[in-house]
Amino acid sequence: MPAILGTPRETFPGERRVAIIPRQCEALRRAGIEAIVEESAGTAAGFPDEAYISRGARIGSREDVFREADIVAQVRCLGANPEAGRSDILLLRPGQVLVGFGEPLTALNECSDLATTGASFLAMELIPRITRAQSMDALSSMATISGYKAVLLGAEHLPKMFPMLMTAAGTITPAKVFVLGAGVAGLQAIATARRLGAVVCGYDVRPSVKEQVESVGAKFVMLDVDTQSSEDKGGYAKAMDEAFYRRQRQLLTEVLRDQDVVITTAAVPGRKAPILITAEMVCAMPAGSVIVDIAAERGGNCELTRAGEAIVHNDVTILGPVNLPATVPYHASQMFASNMSAFVKLLIREGRVSLNLEDEIIRETLITHEGRVVHSRVADLLGEPPVTRKVNA
Repeated sequence: MPAILGTPRETFPGERRVAIIPRQCEALRRAGIEAIVEESAGTAAGFPDEAYISRGARIGSREDVFREADIVAQVRCLGANPEAGRSDILLLRPGQVLVGFGEPLTALNECSDLATTGASFLAMELIPRITRAQSMDALSSMATISGYKAVLLGAEHLPKMFPMLMTAAGTITPAKVFVLGAGVAGLQAIATARRLGAVVCGYDVRPSVKEQVESVGAKFVMLDVDTQSSEDKGGYAKAMDEAFYRRQRQLLTEVLRDQDVVITTAAVPGRKAPILITAEMVCAMPAGSVIVDIAAERGGNCELTRAGEAIVHNDVTILGPVNLPATVPYHASQMFASNMSAFVKLLIREGRVSLNLEDEIIRETLITHEGRVVHSRVADLLGEPPVTRKVNA
C-alpha cells in the first residue's frame, strides 16, 4: 500500500493556512503518496474540498485523517499551538510521523508531551540552511510573506504616501523607510518598500549582507560597532552581549531621527528577540512615524511593542503584528505546501516511511522518536541525557 499523508484543519486562533494544497496532492500522488484531507481544511485559504477531490485527495473527518495517515502534515503542531493543539495528542499513535512548525527550542514541555505519544515529530523550523534543503525551507518562505505584509501595514498607518509625486499642487517627497535586519523578511521588506517608491536604507548586525541589501535597492547603514562574531555557521544572526546592544542603540538613535517607517525583523532562533529600539529612541522619531515590529511574537525589537496590538507613544505608532503569513493565506499555503511536499518526499523510500538519520536534514529536524526527545539541543534544554539513535527506523 502507498504511504498516506494526512492534512488536518488548523486549529490555532486566526490561522488560515493549510499545510497541503490541492496541486501538491496531485504531485504527491505521482510520487506514490496518497493524501487525505480534513473537511474544510483549505477553505479559509481559498482551497475548497472540491479542489482537493479533483486532484485525487480524499476528504474525511479529523479522526479519519489521524487514524489513516502515516505522516501528518500541519502548519502549527502542538508547540506552535499549545492550547487547541493539545487535543491532537490523543489522536497520535506510536510510529506515526508528524511534520510542521512546533517551536522546539522554546516549547519544551510540548516536545516532551509529543514524545509520550510515540510519534516521530520533525520540526520544519530546524531545517538546515544547506543547498539541498532550500526547497524545504518553510521558515524562509513565511519570512518572505511577513516582510511584504509589514511594508503594507507601515504604508497603511503612515499619514504620508510612499512615492515621490510631481503634481500640480507641488512635489511630494518620498517616504523614508528603515529596515532593521536583513534576513529573508528584511530583504523582502526592502524590495517591497522600494517598489512602492520609498527611499530605503537597511541595517544588519552581519556586515556580510551589505551587498544583498544594496542589490534590492537600499543603502546599507554602517555603524561603528564590532560585528566580527555576529553570525553563526548557519548564517543566522547570533545573540550579542548587552554592551554591544547599548552601543548599537546609541548609534541607531541618530538614524531614526529621519525615518518615516521603521521595520524591525531581528530574531535569534530559540531566543527572545533583542531590544534594538528603546522608549527613549522612539521619542527621537518624527511625529506621525510608524514602527512595524515583525519580531513581536518573540518579545519584539522595540521596547514598547505589544504583540497583537497597535499603540501610540509620543505620536509614533508602534505595530506588533503576529502571524503575518496567515493574513495572506492563499500564497502562504502555496509556499508552505511546496516546502512540505519536498520534505515529505525525503521521508518516503520505496513507498514506506523511512527516517534515515544519516541524512542531515532528517537528523537535524527530528525532535521526538520512539517515545523520547532525541534532538540533542532540545534534550539538553530539557536536561535529559543524550540519545544514541539508530540509522533507520
